[in-house]
Amino acid sequence: MTKCTTPTATFPRCKGRQIVARFDGGDVTSDGGILLLRQLDREMGLTRSVARRLSDARDPQRCQHRTETLVRQRVFGLALGYEDLNDHHALRHDIALQTAVDTDGVLASQSTLCRFEQQADRDWAVAIHEEMIEQFIRSFRRPPKKPLYLDFDATDDRVHGQQLGRHFNGYYNHYIFLPLFVFCGDQLLVSYLRPAYRDASHHAGAILALLVRRLRQAWPEVKIVFRGDSGFCRPLILNWYDRYGVGYLIGLAGNKRLAKLAGKMVPG
Repeated sequence: MTKCTTPTATFPRCKGRQIVARFDGGDVTSDGGILLLRQLDREMGLTRSVARRLSDARDPQRCQHRTETLVRQRVFGLALGYEDLNDHHALRHDIALQTAVDTDGVLASQSTLCRFEQQADRDWAVAIHEEMIEQFIRSFRRPPKKPLYLDFDATDDRVHGQQLGRHFNGYYNHYIFLPLFVFCGDQLLVSYLRPAYRDASHHAGAILALLVRRLRQAWPEVKIVFRGDSGFCRPLILNWYDRYGVGYLIGLAGNKRLAKLAGKMVPG
C-alpha cells in the first residue's frame, strides 16, 4: 500500500500567485449546492413554519432529532434527488446535508424518518398547504392589481414498483399516480397526490373553493382566473365559476361532432 509522507507540495509561482498542493482535503461532498437551498429556506422560514404546524406524537424526552430537523432532512434530501429513505443510510453522515439541516452531528436514520413519516395524515397535509398559502400571500407587499391566474394541472408520476395506490392509466400507458398541482405564476400552492384511477378533475372544485375563499379574505377585491386543460371542463365546476365570479380559461376536448358544428360557423 502506498503511504504518502509529504503533506504539501510547492510548485513554481505564477506571477503573484503561489501554487501549493495539499493532501488533507478532509470531508468531501458532491451536494454542495444544498447550502444555497439552506440560505433560501432561512430567509423564507418555510421548514421552520411547517414544523411548528405539525403535530408530533413522539415523546420529546426520548427523541434525539427535533421535528424541524426531520422535516429539513427529508425536504432537502428530496431536493437533492434522493427520494428513497434508504439513501439516508449514507446521507446522514454527509457534512453538507448536516450543515443545511443546522446540525454538526449524525442525522436521523432511515428507520427514524420512516416512523416520522408514518404520522403523516390529512391534518398534516392541510397544515403544510396552509403554510404554503400564507407564504404566497406574504410575498405580496400590496394587494395584487392584476388578476391571479391559478393554473391547475394533473401530471403523471410513473411508478416502477408495487407501491400502494398505483394504477395503470391507458392515456399515459403506464402505472402511475396522478397528482394535482396548482401554481400561481412560479409559486406552488397545492401538491395533491392521487391514484390514477381518479378523474383528472377529482377534488379540483373543492380545492379551488378553498383557495378562492382564503385569497379573497386577504384581498377582497382580487380577481381570480382558473386556467386548465379539457380535463377540468366539467359542468359542476363551470357552474361554480359563474356563481362565485371566478373567471376561467379552459380547454375543450375535440370531437367530430363539435368540429363539424364549428366548421359551419366559419364564413365561406
